[in-house]
Amino acid sequence: MGMIVACAEYENGRRVADLDISQCGMIAKSPGRFVWIGLHEPSEEVLQIVQQQFGLHDLAVEDAFRAHQRPKVEVYDETLFMVLRTAQIIEQKIEFGETHIFVGRGYVITVRHGASASYKDVRDRSELTPHFLKHGEDFVLYAIMDFVVDNYMPIIEAVEERVEEIDVAVRNGVVSGETIEHIAALRRDLLRLRRAASPLLDVCNRLQRMDLPCIDQAIRPYYRDVHDHVIHVNESIDILRDQLTAAFETNLLLASNRQNEVMRQLAAWAAILAVPTALAGIYGMNFEHMPELRQEWGYPAVLSLIGGLCLWLYTRFKRSGWL
Repeated sequence: MGMIVACAEYENGRRVADLDISQCGMIAKSPGRFVWIGLHEPSEEVLQIVQQQFGLHDLAVEDAFRAHQRPKVEVYDETLFMVLRTAQIIEQKIEFGETHIFVGRGYVITVRHGASASYKDVRDRSELTPHFLKHGEDFVLYAIMDFVVDNYMPIIEAVEERVEEIDVAVRNGVVSGETIEHIAALRRDLLRLRRAASPLLDVCNRLQRMDLPCIDQAIRPYYRDVHDHVIHVNESIDILRDQLTAAFETNLLLASNRQNEVMRQLAAWAAILAVPTALAGIYGMNFEHMPELRQEWGYPAVLSLIGGLCLWLYTRFKRSGWL
């Protein structure tokens, strides 16, 4: 089936056989061995087969089939059930998916939904280090968690580049409506990424401190390393969100400042134009008896007065920075 990515048996940290999914239950009960099964968007029938093989809890299987769960870790009898949110950049967009993990004595089952990188690389790297893989199920769980969290970093770096571009555009005053939409989209993506990463802090704490099935004392320090990576991811997200907020607020201040400058210029020119308008309006009235109408020097005198007042106003506004 295409939804069954891999199904293999391991002994003493080494892959010994590829299995049919219907045979896994018996193999997992053998001492010193465990089965690692990888599923991608499996059908309900496939999950039922897996459930029958390993006795998985109905609620956990239902969550794994329907997806759309928040990151969490739960214990059902002797089975550890974990939900991780995955993220990838696909065609310049951040897409999110889910991975559901069942861990019990003798088995690790991963169920991937949506945008999620294949765990083939995790499997290959683990098989190259049998001295680690021989620890068994809890080391596989650590390797998967570490892979998921590490895949957040390329997204963080890509967003950092975009934020830097936005910051340069804001400083240069070349912000367009498209840039504002870009800021809003990045803030939404960062919020979704934080919702994926933030709950992992609690998950890692539980794996380090609580007595959970299949988590041996020797492997718990490895989860501390994942915890540190999650802290770094969350801090980076917060910093980027603050930078985007600062860029948006800076753009608003610059736009407001530019608007004030335009308003001052308009007010200054309106004041300058008010002088000839007022004088022309006065002498444009059609009354028979008006002073200075019959003076030979009246017309040039008025033009000189208008020019002088306009020049004086222009000089004053220029000095005050309004023009």
